[in-house]
Amino acid sequence: MQSANMLVKKIVRCSVFPFAAQHGMKKDLFPLTRTLILSPCLKEDNSRSPSEKLDLDAWKEVMKSGLQEVSETVSEHKEISTLAAAREILEMWRLAGRLVPENFSEEQLKTFMECPSKSAKKKYLKYLHLKELYKKNDKRKMDEKRERRLEMQERASKTEEPKRNSFLCLWASSMDKTYNWRVAQSMIFGQPLVFDMSYEKDMSVREVANTVRQIVLSEGSNRRSVDPFHIHFCNFKDDSLYHKEFIKHYREAWSKLLITVTDQCYTDIFPKDKLIYLTADSPKVMKTFDHDKIYIVGSMVDKSIKTGVSLAQAKRLGLETAALPLEKYLLWNSGAKNLTLDQMMHILLTLKDTGDWKKALEFVPKRKYCGFVNKPVHELKKTLNLINVLKLGKRQKELQKQFAKNYSKKLTQK
Repeated sequence: MQSANMLVKKIVRCSVFPFAAQHGMKKDLFPLTRTLILSPCLKEDNSRSPSEKLDLDAWKEVMKSGLQEVSETVSEHKEISTLAAAREILEMWRLAGRLVPENFSEEQLKTFMECPSKSAKKKYLKYLHLKELYKKNDKRKMDEKRERRLEMQERASKTEEPKRNSFLCLWASSMDKTYNWRVAQSMIFGQPLVFDMSYEKDMSVREVANTVRQIVLSEGSNRRSVDPFHIHFCNFKDDSLYHKEFIKHYREAWSKLLITVTDQCYTDIFPKDKLIYLTADSPKVMKTFDHDKIYIVGSMVDKSIKTGVSLAQAKRLGLETAALPLEKYLLWNSGAKNLTLDQMMHILLTLKDTGDWKKALEFVPKRKYCGFVNKPVHELKKTLNLINVLKLGKRQKELQKQFAKNYSKKLTQK
């Protein structure tokens, strides 16, 4: 209070009294209608030198700022009281059994109060209640998983696992050595198998990752085979997506792999007359496995199935193409005749070792075919025609006559 009186004292001393002394209005300064009540401490300093004018604008600003502060505090108190009332109402609704969340934030309470209708408020409360339930369920599941993990760790610590047999360790290490020795021999004497790595631009990042995963599986099955291929990665560029994905899988072992990696095209390394590009779009069907040829497999996983990409690549380079005889040996059910790279590797390795198409095509997924063909295709067509004749009976001749009539009518119309 004393500070407020000092402030009013300074304003009056600097503005009102000098103005009154200058114009001779000291007696009639405050009329009866508008009086200014000052504290006793201001009456002592009435005799001051009149040198400044009365600043009414500053006085008005001071008074307005005080009123604004008062109104702001009043509005804040009102808002707090309304929020508290809304919180109490929601607590009562929750105890009554309505779908109301247990915990509220101030923002949620404000949005609840701003809802235009009762139905909107109910929907908003239901949404918050379900959201809270989902969070509780997720937390409960995480706690259960953590408890299970701790139980498993305790059991593992209590029951000491038996030490691995030294014989098994020696056997595993010796088998790894034999596998590596076979692959090293194949790099000198083995049949080459080329993976064309020039399809990065035709695939997405996810498809490239799937392709590399399939090639890793293919390399593992080739390493464990009796007579492995000498694998070549042609058109392979450093700092490509292929390279990054291979490093993710192999890490430090990437530089120790017994394969040939080059950025050159296969046509620059091998003679064209020995190259055969394996593609499902080829019109030529592969009859037997040729040990003197060099087969090329496109390193591509195409989920959108863009037909003809690998065939166009082979035609552009002037190479011979071939497709696996799937329809000749399998009763194809549905789906495209595209196989994964690891399935192709298993088929080629089996053909190389045995030359038996039935054994090799057992690696085709069974969902894609009904069974193996026991008879030639022309005999199967004859049996199908016989079945149709027996089903139709006498109507077969009638249908043939009707077809001949309709065909003759079309010819005459032309």
